[in-house]
Amino acid sequence: MDFDKTMNFTVERDKSIKAREILKKVYNALQEKGYNPINQIVGYILSGDPTYITSYNDARNLIRQIERDELLEKMVRNYIRTR
Repeated sequence: MDFDKTMNFTVERDKSIKAREILKKVYNALQEKGYNPINQIVGYILSGDPTYITSYNDARNLIRQIERDELLEKMVRNYIRTR
């Protein structure tokens, strides 16, 4: 076994995919229940209050799997890349 080599481990891509999929599911659940998904998600991010997110289709539990600061960071990064 060669101990001089450094192992490289990256999970950022998987985390981004997971966050994106969760956000899509939450967005769809909010829309299906008649809420404005953008307003509700922003309310959740700003306040930390999970009641901004419907429990329909387990959306509230899903969004809590992502840290709010992580979610905000990914959204800003994505916004800047698309502009």
